[in-house]
Amino acid sequence: MNEEKIKRVLTEPKLASIKTMLEKDHAIDCLLLLYAGRGKWKDAKGFMQDNNLTLSDGTFRARMIEIESLGLAKSERIDPLKKYYTKTEQGEAVAKLLLGFFDELKQ
Repeated sequence: MNEEKIKRVLTEPKLASIKTMLEKDHAIDCLLLLYAGRGKWKDAKGFMQDNNLTLSDGTFRARMIEIESLGLAKSERIDPLKKYYTKTEQGEAVAKLLLGFFDELKQ
């Protein structure tokens, strides 16, 4: 039943946390950048600029920290201040679902 699915998304801690994260500014952008292998700020910034889009470094870092805390990414330290993020299996699954969702809207 759809009502049960809705209740699950709204009340199960993991699903509710992912829903909350997706509602934030540039969260979907960051998940898709991660899926595309652009988990380093310089690469993400370049991709966004190439497509006439904007994303601040602070927003990128905040979303990536949140994405990592949900288990959708893992990070490796580049230097004391910078990290490189890569998608986890669950992060890849979420990104594929989002891409499928947007494909369906296109039709």
